[in-house]
Amino acid sequence: MPIDFSEEEISRYSRNTMLPEVGWEGQARWAAARVAVVGAGGIGSASLYYLAAAGVGQISIIDGDAVETSNLQRQILHNVHDLDRRKVESAWETLTALNPHCRLKLHDTRLDAANIRDILKENDLVLDASDNFATRLLVADCCWREKLPLISAAVGGFQGLLLVMDPAPGNPCYRCLLPREPPTAPREGILGAVAGVMGCLQAAEALKMLLGRRSDLTHQLLAYDALRCRFRRVQREKRPDCPLCGQ
Repeated sequence: MPIDFSEEEISRYSRNTMLPEVGWEGQARWAAARVAVVGAGGIGSASLYYLAAAGVGQISIIDGDAVETSNLQRQILHNVHDLDRRKVESAWETLTALNPHCRLKLHDTRLDAANIRDILKENDLVLDASDNFATRLLVADCCWREKLPLISAAVGGFQGLLLVMDPAPGNPCYRCLLPREPPTAPREGILGAVAGVMGCLQAAEALKMLLGRRSDLTHQLLAYDALRCRFRRVQREKRPDCPLCGQ
């Protein structure tokens, strides 16, 4: 019988541990892991669900918004009974009902230069599921400086993007791809299922990395086109003139 797992956990995680790449050693690594998810919206809903279901031991949920009716089309952590509630509270209730073994740390706040380091630094891995470039760049800069691996996902319309930033020598940072915040674009629609796809991909990449496996996306950008049901990879290179990691 695996050490430190209850009978209920042994049954709960049995399909995980049947995988030779996981086993009980991998399950123990997930149980000891600390992961931060920035955003409990459309992408974060899916990634948080699957991180909790897999048995990640500690998950920090960072979101400073309340649930609105327009969220329910894609933000599946929340329902009509959660309207006007804080998203972190709604997420806590949903995820605790799914897996009470996960320790959930709630940060009902927007990240800024004053608080981001204290919130993120204790984690092993960060998932950025935010919905604006200012936050994405702030998170990416902090993770690079704190040497925290980052998995960043974004959606718009029928399109999704996913990349991994591993702050190791020779790897490109986020600003190698996007040196500065682009001009504000008009708000666009989002197919809710696309946000779910990207959140699931984000969670799968995170669980793989927590097992000690490298990601192929440290030098690539994965683009998803739902209208054509097509994935493509775009090469990312380290830029010598990058404002964050360049010379």
